[in-house]
Amino acid sequence: MGIFEKMSKQGHEQLVFAYDRSTNLRTVVAIHNTTLGPALGGTRMMAYPTEDDAIDDVLRLSRGMTYKAAASGVNYGGGKAVIWGDPGHDKSEGLWRAYGQFVQALGGRFITGTDMGTYPQDFVLAAQESDYLVGLPEEYGGSGDTSILTAVGVFEGIRACLQHVYGKDSVQGRTVAVQGVGKVGARLARDLHEHGAIVYVCDVDETRVAALAEEMPVRVVSPEEIYSVPCDVFSPCSVGGVLNDRTIPLLQARIVAGSANNQLQEERHGEMLHARGILYAPDYIINAGGMIQVAEEWGGYVKEEAERQTRLIYQRLLELFALAEREGVSPNRAADLMVEHRLRTIHAIHKTMIPRA
Repeated sequence: MGIFEKMSKQGHEQLVFAYDRSTNLRTVVAIHNTTLGPALGGTRMMAYPTEDDAIDDVLRLSRGMTYKAAASGVNYGGGKAVIWGDPGHDKSEGLWRAYGQFVQALGGRFITGTDMGTYPQDFVLAAQESDYLVGLPEEYGGSGDTSILTAVGVFEGIRACLQHVYGKDSVQGRTVAVQGVGKVGARLARDLHEHGAIVYVCDVDETRVAALAEEMPVRVVSPEEIYSVPCDVFSPCSVGGVLNDRTIPLLQARIVAGSANNQLQEERHGEMLHARGILYAPDYIINAGGMIQVAEEWGGYVKEEAERQTRLIYQRLLELFALAEREGVSPNRAADLMVEHRLRTIHAIHKTMIPRA
């Protein structure tokens, strides 16, 4: 499938490439939908196997950001950027300043901050060249680390799922299998442990697991074993596409609720979970804490308000699960219908009303 065909199939507006020879910056920005406002989404840095892998990832991620923004009630569109490189070895001041110039050249059509493989200090460098960055450290006028509120939102989402399935939202005594203990997964594991949950963890980076195991009594399993752990909640907090034909039959959980983007390899895998009686918290709703934070930051940041909006994920999921039951559909399908209705409504308004000056 060619690039334009992929964009057409997923509804993208724009795909922008940039290369800087002096720093070896190789980056792609995907702008999916700007019906609600300028595209807002993080910048991910990964050593992708191929160019096609980088393109496919940024297309999937940017679409997810449109749905995340619409479901969260913020007035931003969906976008995402990827930098093709090894985050452990390829970063430099020059690379980040070149990236900042690229973002600046988009003229505010794309607003970005941290994601997997990138950190607030990276964007301190990029901010020397761009006005369209969020999630900077507080000492630089930003709102700080977005992984904190993302983890808060996932914790609240897990509580909502437990309430729906068991009639009680406490994690005390519940078993949760956390797949991936990076920025968000490690924070989530700590919160779960502090509130009395039994926590299993895995990560492809063994040093992360070892560090967490020294800090608290988590139960460490291999990345392959994590799917088969008997648990109340399976919590994907790493890469996307982990819920698929191979892994779903292995799950021994009643609930899937985690921070990873694009957890379903294909939309039909949400139906597979539903058919198995596994409650799925749509990823773009439960992991929206970081999006809510940076959306608040761009409009004038109030920390308490960002946290209040993030904790509403609990109620938002309960309402979604009730809607799905009334309509007789899976939660992921109900979420998509809700988002698509909002996008159609606002698009129609913009077509018929006089635009604001």
